[in-house]
Amino acid sequence: MIQINKLTKIYKLTKKQMLEQKTKKDIKRAVDNLSLVARPGEIYGLLGPNGAGKTTALRCIATLLKPTEGSISVNGYDTIRDSDDVRREIGFLTNEIKLDPQFSPKYMFNFFGKLHKVDEETIEERREKLFSYFEIKDFEDKKIDELSTGMKQKASLAVSLVHDPKVIIFDEPTTGLDIVTARSVTDYLRLLKEDGKTVLISTHIMTEAEKLCDKIGIIINGSMVSEGSLGEILRKTNTKDLEDAFFELYKIHNKEEE
Repeated sequence: MIQINKLTKIYKLTKKQMLEQKTKKDIKRAVDNLSLVARPGEIYGLLGPNGAGKTTALRCIATLLKPTEGSISVNGYDTIRDSDDVRREIGFLTNEIKLDPQFSPKYMFNFFGKLHKVDEETIEERREKLFSYFEIKDFEDKKIDELSTGMKQKASLAVSLVHDPKVIIFDEPTTGLDIVTARSVTDYLRLLKEDGKTVLISTHIMTEAEKLCDKIGIIINGSMVSEGSLGEILRKTNTKDLEDAFFELYKIHNKEEE
């Protein structure tokens, strides 16, 4: 289970960043008073446009960033006080974390398995299972630098699951993938859910969230503006699909910001 309580992350901006972002403020609230709960056996989708704060929130959960305010716990472990325990519980995947291009998927899988203190027999069993599912076996010994975008993503996904984590955190897991590869990723997320894992993903692909997520949180400018099942969000916004619901919330939120 992931529990976020009033998470706020504030960055100090340089003059160059202020100029690039066309703002006179020297601080940015990337995440603002965000609270949510993602439970075992559930896929929670964090939705929002680019720059909404999704990646920042996930990095805080994964212990890569420290919250400015608020708290986060993963299966009862505090992300600040118990960071080592949290990292053992989670599998974290983001497009911004790349596997070393000079090594092969097989080498990286074995390396991270040992890093997580998984025994060799289990590493081999899990590699066979994951590489077969994601059709990695044919290129398991090639350099990652030689692989296509889809192959790299599948290899990264397999490596992130080497230690059979109880909590899965994926940042934009299907962005840039072809339709076949994207389907294999979303199908595996459903399998993880059925296995009782806690799954939290960020996405800006509305159709993906509609089909995949049991619960949806929509964040705009770092703040949660709506949360619930797809049906609940559609009823609240009096809309027929998630894209329309999002734009309705976006319009309302921007008016409030003015």
